[in-house]
Amino acid sequence: MSEQLPACPKCQSEYTYQDAEMFICPECAHEWAEGENQLEDEQVNIQDAHGNILNDGDSVTVIKDLKIKGSSQVVKVGTKVKTIRLLADASDGHNIDCKIDGIGAIKLKSEYVKKA
Repeated sequence: MSEQLPACPKCQSEYTYQDAEMFICPECAHEWAEGENQLEDEQVNIQDAHGNILNDGDSVTVIKDLKIKGSSQVVKVGTKVKTIRLLADASDGHNIDCKIDGIGAIKLKSEYVKKA
């Protein structure tokens, strides 16, 4: 290949490919048009229950007992969750991805947490 494809502007992956006039990253599934070098403003302002803006890597505290669907486990009020990851495409409302000690990987709704 004589032509060098651009790295993904979202995750910096070098394994991009071209499909017609779009570039696609197989690692993060980001798509962008040819000549579009900068990442579009995809950041979504996700707020906690008190209106504070959350960021990736923040710590939050659960403000309500949350039953885990399909399980008998409960995330108790006051549970501190460290290093959250925000999800921009949360169609079901679960816009926080995290790991909770004793429970594992789980998705939470931002309306049930407060920034720690």
